[in-house]
Amino acid sequence: MRLLLAIFLPFAVFFTIGRPIAGVICLILQITFIGWLPATAWAIYALSQYKTDKKIEKALKNKEQI
Repeated sequence: MRLLLAIFLPFAVFFTIGRPIAGVICLILQITFIGWLPATAWAIYALSQYKTDKKIEKALKNKEQI
């Protein structure tokens, strides 16, 4: 779901992952037609980093419980 959001509304992804300042910067970039592609790429990259961070947190949490 967030991947589709990253493609069509890149700035909104940053608000869903807790990075509102980056979302505003991305919106400014997205307003220009030529900036839409870099904004989309940035949103997809940020989303992948967010997912990786969550997996690492989960692994560390499971390791502490053992």
